[in-house]
Amino acid sequence: MISKLAYIHPDAKLGENVTIEPFAYIAGDVVIGDNCWIGPNAIIYDGARVGKNCKIHSSAVISGIPQDLKFDGEYTTVEIGDNNTIRECVTINRGTIAKGRTQIGDNNLIMAYVHIGHDCVVGNCCVLVNRVSLAGEVEIDDWAIVGGHAAVHQFTRIGAHAMISGGSLVNKDVPPFVKAAHQPFSFVGANFIGLRRRKFTSEQLVNIQDMFRILFQSGYAYNKACDLVEAEIPQSEERDSVISFIRNSKRGILKPYNVTKKDDDSEL
Repeated sequence: MISKLAYIHPDAKLGENVTIEPFAYIAGDVVIGDNCWIGPNAIIYDGARVGKNCKIHSSAVISGIPQDLKFDGEYTTVEIGDNNTIRECVTINRGTIAKGRTQIGDNNLIMAYVHIGHDCVVGNCCVLVNRVSLAGEVEIDDWAIVGGHAAVHQFTRIGAHAMISGGSLVNKDVPPFVKAAHQPFSFVGANFIGLRRRKFTSEQLVNIQDMFRILFQSGYAYNKACDLVEAEIPQSEERDSVISFIRNSKRGILKPYNVTKKDDDSEL
């Protein structure tokens, strides 16, 4: 059902069984997949690519112009996958020349008033709780949960299955499986509840716990702690993903648990 009170540019491409409610605005360079629902007063600007089975609620703004002084009108997009719920007043800006697109994966819940800045990449099955703010070029990997009112610094990366406490100021990278909170922003444990819900085995959880004791509670700097993990923890996909994440971090890793450092090496 498409309301006669909605504005839809004649060049917009709509899939089958799309519902567009009154006073929605759909620009011309827009593609919307099958079985989507576009709520009242939602705005979808040029450059939006929306997959199947998405719900975009009232007053959301998709593919708005980037809030970046370097943006000079270049052609960029927002690419949104399938089965996403985008709640009221969410804003998702399109990309800049940096990456050319802002990307949202599949099966995400993006709650009310979330802002996703230019060139961000959000994976699959993530939850961004009310009023989360992502600055430009943030990356969030699959199954991450970011608590309400958290603010994420530009270029920061949040690993898969991580959980960020509400109200956090996220200014460093967060490795996979980590639970993070406090100010200054720091490690507070492993996201065991989330991992159990996703059917991680007891053996996997024990290995993650042992690895995190070395990385975040031993007092060693991260470069030495990674060497110790590789020497002492059995090889696994979980171990390798965490070590690779830490060693490839560009912003540096969040603060470890509050322990006395055992060496003078600088942290990554």
